[in-house]
Amino acid sequence: MAILEVKNIHKSFGRTEVLKDVSFSLEKGDVISIIGSSGSGKTTLLRCLNFLERPDKGIIRVNDETIFDAEDKKTQLESQIRMKRLHFGLVFQSFNLFPQYTALQNVMLAKELLAKEQPDYKARKKEIHNEIKEQAIMLLKQMGLENRMNNYPHQLSGGQCQRVAIARALALEPDILCFDEPTSALDPELTGEVLKVIKELADKKTTMIIVTHEMAFAKEVSDQVVFMDGGIVLEQGSPSEVFDNPKEERTKQFLKGYHNTIQP
Repeated sequence: MAILEVKNIHKSFGRTEVLKDVSFSLEKGDVISIIGSSGSGKTTLLRCLNFLERPDKGIIRVNDETIFDAEDKKTQLESQIRMKRLHFGLVFQSFNLFPQYTALQNVMLAKELLAKEQPDYKARKKEIHNEIKEQAIMLLKQMGLENRMNNYPHQLSGGQCQRVAIARALALEPDILCFDEPTSALDPELTGEVLKVIKELADKKTTMIIVTHEMAFAKEVSDQVVFMDGGIVLEQGSPSEVFDNPKEERTKQFLKGYHNTIQP
């Protein structure tokens, strides 16, 4: 059974149709890389999955539960959106860390805010705080940041900030971890740091959706590759199918510029 089913998603901004009948599915433990030129709708698709944008049409199902149906208003209640968002952990292109908080505090923040809504929070406040802190420390160690936990974002490199952002996304234990071009703001050396972390997550069978321009990386870590163009899924398949034997002429044109970078 697919952990995620995206069916016939449409999204327009004014008269511009950004997503046109987008459909795909994702199995638990698999990685989908979404590739395509700028403006093809990749980021908008991730924002729709995270309810940062609301699709105009279509259905989103997670673990066989319909969490959004454009024709069913009961699935669109604002009061439910925050909990539905917890299915997805989103790592932004530009980190989006809170500058007034340390790396450790950034990772702890969302879980602490959610914990305050638990009926036993006041009685167990110290215990809950310590549990959240222990988990955050473990995640930052996993990211290789054990010596940077008390640093603020301005004291960290771009690669370190992105690793804090990954730890923050993992802290809420989402069903699916989503990356929106996580290395596009980084220089080549720092890009390698972040890709190494994502590769380790893939090796641990973390379910992921990765929007990326790193073609060699996408070919290496993906179970499926989706090529988007003009707001539609033009081609999808295994990495060898899409990268080595693309069927669509537009896919061939797009990959031509990356041909040398995706060879073994």
